[in-house]
Amino acid sequence: MSAPKTVYAKDYKKPEYQVKSVDMTFELDSENTKTTAVMEVRREPDTPEGAPLFLNGEELTLTGLSVNGKPLKETDYLLNEDGLTILNPPSQFTLSIQTDLNPKANTKLQGLYESDGILCTKCETHGFRRITFFPDRPDVMPVWRTTLIGDKEKLPVLISNGNKESETELPDGRQKAVFFDPIPKACYLYAVVAGKLDRAKDRFVTRSGRDVELNVFVEAGKGSMSKYAVDSLKRAMKWDEDTFGREYDHDVFNIVAVSNFNSGACENTSLNIFNDKYVLADPNKATDADYANIEGVVAHEYFHNWSGNRVTLRDWFDLTLKEGLTVYRDQEFSSDQRSRAVKRIEDVASLRAGQFPQDAGPLAHPIRPDSYISVRSLYTGTVYNKGAEVIRMMERMAGKEAFRKGMDIYFERNDGKAVTCDDFVKAIEDGSGLDLRQFKNWYHQAGTPTVTAKGVYDESNKTYSLTLAQKTPPTPGQPIKKPFVIPLEIGLLDKNGNDMPLKIKGEKDDEKTSKVIVLNAPEQTFVFENVKEEPVLSANRAFTAPIYFKTEYTPEQRALLMEKDSDLFNRWDAGQQFASDIMLQMANDIKNGKETTVPPAFIKALKSYLNDENLDKAFIAKAFALPTEKSVAARMDVIDPDAVHQARLELRRHIAVELKQDFEKAYAANKTPGEYVPDAANSGKRAVKNTALSYLSLLDDSLALKQYYSAQQMTDKDAAVRVFAAKDTPEAKKVMDDFYQTYKKDSLVVDKWLTMQATAARSDTLETVKSLLNHESFSITNPNKVRALIGAFANNNPTAFHAKDGSGYDFVAEQTLAVDKINPQVAAQIPVALGDWKKYDAERQKLMKNALEKIMNAPNLSPNTYEIVSKSLGVVKDPKKNEKSAAFFKDASLKKFPSGAKTAAPKVPVKNLIQGRYER
Repeated sequence: MSAPKTVYAKDYKKPEYQVKSVDMTFELDSENTKTTAVMEVRREPDTPEGAPLFLNGEELTLTGLSVNGKPLKETDYLLNEDGLTILNPPSQFTLSIQTDLNPKANTKLQGLYESDGILCTKCETHGFRRITFFPDRPDVMPVWRTTLIGDKEKLPVLISNGNKESETELPDGRQKAVFFDPIPKACYLYAVVAGKLDRAKDRFVTRSGRDVELNVFVEAGKGSMSKYAVDSLKRAMKWDEDTFGREYDHDVFNIVAVSNFNSGACENTSLNIFNDKYVLADPNKATDADYANIEGVVAHEYFHNWSGNRVTLRDWFDLTLKEGLTVYRDQEFSSDQRSRAVKRIEDVASLRAGQFPQDAGPLAHPIRPDSYISVRSLYTGTVYNKGAEVIRMMERMAGKEAFRKGMDIYFERNDGKAVTCDDFVKAIEDGSGLDLRQFKNWYHQAGTPTVTAKGVYDESNKTYSLTLAQKTPPTPGQPIKKPFVIPLEIGLLDKNGNDMPLKIKGEKDDEKTSKVIVLNAPEQTFVFENVKEEPVLSANRAFTAPIYFKTEYTPEQRALLMEKDSDLFNRWDAGQQFASDIMLQMANDIKNGKETTVPPAFIKALKSYLNDENLDKAFIAKAFALPTEKSVAARMDVIDPDAVHQARLELRRHIAVELKQDFEKAYAANKTPGEYVPDAANSGKRAVKNTALSYLSLLDDSLALKQYYSAQQMTDKDAAVRVFAAKDTPEAKKVMDDFYQTYKKDSLVVDKWLTMQATAARSDTLETVKSLLNHESFSITNPNKVRALIGAFANNNPTAFHAKDGSGYDFVAEQTLAVDKINPQVAAQIPVALGDWKKYDAERQKLMKNALEKIMNAPNLSPNTYEIVSKSLGVVKDPKKNEKSAAFFKDASLKKFPSGAKTAAPKVPVKNLIQGRYER
């Protein structure tokens, strides 16, 4: 295949034409939807007279086209597979376009498609161009009116953005609903839903007294499972008012949940569309983790109303402007709803598991990338999660009050505009007085910095000199790195684990026991005065910076931090680093045929958690979750997945033996009888109980069997059934079969069942996964099912995926190609697991590379998957590097319609279209 073109940030140009308003009409049908788009278009003052207007379009059938009511001749426009170009248009005009769509055939789930009988849209990022021809870019922000017409029996519920203006029954058994959204928005925020839906209804009164109607729509029969989503929405709306002063601006807020959705959710203005796994919850079908995820995702999408919708991004290279900021906001919300320390632990664990490896591999990129092939490749942990950490670093340096002032400036200055990351940073500078010019290296440089610390105690002068050095390894296209600005919160502990007062030489502020220092040079030394004894350093408290932190600790010092550090995050992190060191040593011993050992200090520190009644229960559970095999393997020069797996298993068994009685007591003490409540306190107790169960089941699974059959809610049942997923016994098979038969009609629970089997550490796992591809529960067209089975196997089963014969790699290559033909956006996520192929032994490298090349050389590979695979191989071809290749940057110049293009030419004579007009 020829290499797809690369889009560059440097090629950005302002729109030559602006669309001031759009009047959309849909005559809805699952196989033959007809659309009419009426746009008021205006040439920008600096655009030359007669300049062509390009409108993106993908896989569309054009049936009508007119300017100011006059049908266009074939010589008046150009139509190709990228879109439609209007030649020599007037300075202001009304453009009318008609298209035909087949939602049922749209397996890409972009644009208008059918999900189990429901018609819905997904327009972010480039989905609207699959509905009609339009300048599909975020800096074109018209006002929208939408008319929906559909069969009243098949499509009884009709919804679009904004407020419903009218609803009419038509004589032919159809109905019509008209919606108007008075607030300008980019087309990626446009949405339509139609179908048979249950509704949960509520109200919220804003701080200014606006009465907002809240609706959560779900597939018929699932209405009772949306209550927690409604509750989460109301809490998010109140929190955003209290914390950031952001008040909701429409009269209605709708959420719609569908079972076929490419991502988690989309924040379309006043009409959020969700993957139903982030809306539906019932104690008998959803775990505590599911409830927490619903709370966080509902809040995230709501918070986008200001950080993304009211203030949007100029172009997709600034995606972190809305996503990094909104992730930061939803993390803060969840921290206030639950345990701040535990939420921080969860977020950092996720960052280290997903984003850190990306920063260290061939797919590394800054949070503000400078190029892409497929725009969907920008939707990464780097842009989202690392982007949130960059926001948090600014907040830590500015202080909460000054940061809030900067946020207020940002929203007030840019409301209704499409802006860039520079505009956000400038607002924080203006609100805080900080100079953030060097700090912006975080926006432009990829890679995770390593900060190395060396402390020297001078007993005679009672000083402690802390020397910090930063180094960031080369990443693709960035061999040399400038110094980052790295804020670090630190503390010093005495021999008993108590915090010591901190006084930096030359500073006059009060002596505190925790202080944020800023490293902004390759190496800096900070001298602390009045230090009465040699301290133990507690660094990067609360994970103030997304870095690797390295310093020398003895086992006793690590244990002291685990047991005594006043910062709960660092207590957890000390345990993670200690466990990782132990697992690495055990893996080396296993490879060399030596007996493995575990330092008693590590076990002693863990035991102290179980016997501390004042500790957060959820924290205790997190502390016993050992580092993942992937995170430990990443520290190896040459990864040995089998040795790491064996090391982790042996460490877990050692902990289980040493703390058996403690686990038994913890299990008995943390039961939660009575009505299920998904709050932090009860969730924490269940987490401790099920952590104890997990360890005890390494010795004897009878308790897990008892819990499985007696569990009164899904959290406990899920914990029990996972014990048996990796076992090859008649009893285990009986449990797994019973679980499926009990929940086979509940798709989201079946996803858990699929994932349990895909991630089981068994020799026959791959064969099981292959057989499940043909199981009645699996559908390759459903993104959740693909992620639950194929994605889980590739990303979360290192031993089976990295089988020495390469069978796991071959399977992933085959499934990538199969899914790519149906849904390229989902397919592109699968081969990411092959990206770190150079870190393995020579034979595995060869096999992984072969799998990548098999995908790369397949005919008709999508740009989405091509970008991931080509970058993984390091063979990205870009023959026209300076070409303005993005469709929304290009000026159309093709002189004829290319053969084989998916966008069809007009199939019927163009007729005059009804014009609609309204003021912005």
